[in-house]
Amino acid sequence: MTTQQNNGINAITLLKDDHKKVKQAFAQFEELGPQAYVGKKALADEICSELRIHTQLEEEVIYPAFRKQLRDCKSLVNEAQVEHDSAKVLIEEIQNMDSEEELFDAKVKVLSEHIDHHVKEEEKEMFPLMQKSDIDLFSLGKKLVERKMQLRDS
Repeated sequence: MTTQQNNGINAITLLKDDHKKVKQAFAQFEELGPQAYVGKKALADEICSELRIHTQLEEEVIYPAFRKQLRDCKSLVNEAQVEHDSAKVLIEEIQNMDSEEELFDAKVKVLSEHIDHHVKEEEKEMFPLMQKSDIDLFSLGKKLVERKMQLRDS
């Protein structure tokens, strides 16, 4: 299966691109020095914003399609949802913190580890199941692109 079909983009390709972008941002955060408070805050806010949009896209578009087509594998989506919920708590805390606060770096680090674990599960377990199913990944890709634009504009 190709990633482009009728000028559409495969939903899994879009999600993996998001995963890669956030992973790179977390790596950049790690490279900043301990006193780089302004840079850390800006990068952490960017990461949190991207994760908020990404989780919303998955919850609104991907997870319902997965639940509908892969009923026997609902536990994967349930676990992913719980992981999203706990990530949202950290995201909220990070966004409400000043980068000079003692736990700021630790919270970003834990969020990074949490997201890394979540991404591995999606890419190794959920995405292969979706690719083998009857889910129209190009239709979902189109929905993801449209919804992402709406979320960025709001």
